[in-house]
Amino acid sequence: MKVNKEFLIPFVGLKQGKHQFEFEINKEFFDDFGFDEYNDVNVKVNLVLEKKITMLELSFKHKGTVNVPCDITNEDFDLPIKGKLKLVVKFGDEYNNDHDEILILPHGEYQVDVSQYIYEMIVLSVPSKRIHPGVKDGTVAADILDKLNELAPKVEAKKEETKENTDPRWDELKKLLTDK
Repeated sequence: MKVNKEFLIPFVGLKQGKHQFEFEINKEFFDDFGFDEYNDVNVKVNLVLEKKITMLELSFKHKGTVNVPCDITNEDFDLPIKGKLKLVVKFGDEYNNDHDEILILPHGEYQVDVSQYIYEMIVLSVPSKRIHPGVKDGTVAADILDKLNELAPKVEAKKEETKENTDPRWDELKKLLTDK
């Protein structure tokens, strides 16, 4: 992963208070991380950095689309995503990012790299099961769906077989249970 200067935020020269940053995330951003599950990416990230005396508070929000293949039909579609992340940056003796919501930077550091946090926030907002919206409402016409419906087990035929194979004596006893 190469360091992109666009995602380095120098906080030393900033006054105390809130500062806004915007990032346009595309496919190249994920290529830099070696992540190739998305065909295309169009996500807008808003970052609010609140500088305080002893720490920084970062609030990330993102909204956009990622183009992914459907898990059922294998057709590509734009999946809308959105999410948010909060991060607290404190200062200590050495760099530590073991905690999900706290980043410790060494004293004397003058900038913070937010690219890893943007990457993780977007990847975690994409659901693990990706289904084309046309599959849910029945508007997508794919050969694979026809084949799946053809190979689906027939539920009604099994119900009729079980009714025919039941002993009539048990049917009379079942009536006693339902008469209550």
